[in-house]
Amino acid sequence: MRIGLIGTGRIGSFHADVLARHPAVGSLVVTDPDSVRAGRTAARTGAIVVPTAEELLGAGLDAVVITSATAAHADLIARAARAGLPAFCEKPIALDLTGTLGALREVERAGSVLQLGFMRRFDAGYAAARAAVRGGALGRLHTVRATTSDPAPPPAAYLPLSGGLFRDCLVHDFDILRWVTGREVAEVYATGSDAGPPVFREAGDVDTAAALLTLDDGALATATATRCNGAGYDVRMELAGELDQIAVGLDVRTPLTSAEPEGPPAPAEPWTGFLERFAPAYEAELDAFLAVVRGELPNPCDGREALHALRVAEACELSRAERRPVAMAEIPAD
Repeated sequence: MRIGLIGTGRIGSFHADVLARHPAVGSLVVTDPDSVRAGRTAARTGAIVVPTAEELLGAGLDAVVITSATAAHADLIARAARAGLPAFCEKPIALDLTGTLGALREVERAGSVLQLGFMRRFDAGYAAARAAVRGGALGRLHTVRATTSDPAPPPAAYLPLSGGLFRDCLVHDFDILRWVTGREVAEVYATGSDAGPPVFREAGDVDTAAALLTLDDGALATATATRCNGAGYDVRMELAGELDQIAVGLDVRTPLTSAEPEGPPAPAEPWTGFLERFAPAYEAELDAFLAVVRGELPNPCDGREALHALRVAEACELSRAERRPVAMAEIPAD
């Protein structure tokens, strides 16, 4: 297959490496507004460089992978749909519901494929947790605790473009909560703190956030996140049922130290970031996308799935701003 890649930043460069060595990919075409960066990626992977997204979309592709800046996602998704190209796009589709719904309508009008990059769905631990929950091993699920902790804040210039901690970071937890439990969020109550580095206050964002989510079967979930976890990159989920409880993300590299005298010590090599922690999952989601393009697999994460996660993030932002519980019925779904 001939695959196009739009955007050769950190995640785009990683995806280019995966695609270049994939046995189903015969040629790779890349573009980026930063021609030097695109050239470096091409030199390393053997890809062909073209100057613009327009030229790339007309280069006889079988599919396109979109890893550009977030602000360009919705337009590129729509253009790929109009060109009849299956598209994989890193989350989010857009930073607001209007842009997200507009892009989804373009995809649905064209009858094309859009797969979103929620890589945790392809992580072995989350997949095992889903199987345990769906198979009844935990009994009635009553409590879920999810956390995402970055080791250090992102660059200051990124924050105003990120959509905020709920949309940029916790949206992964909202998606994986739905995927693992098979339940929908009914109501949220969220808050955040900007007491950390001043760049968050300057960007109108928070460095730490927490949300209490009531699921549609009455189960309760908490989702917390911070940009300031000096111990390392920590992503975990705990699921407690009437029969048993399990944890995802608890291994020898989890940046968590027990305070108990006989407890495990700090890890020798804690996880340092998302690309390291989820590298196998990132590879698996692209492998799945190529199988979707070949007609061998149904779409494992379509655009409507991304919409559901974004709606939860939107409800959390509204809850934080207005300091009240927000029912999901208040957030437009179409």
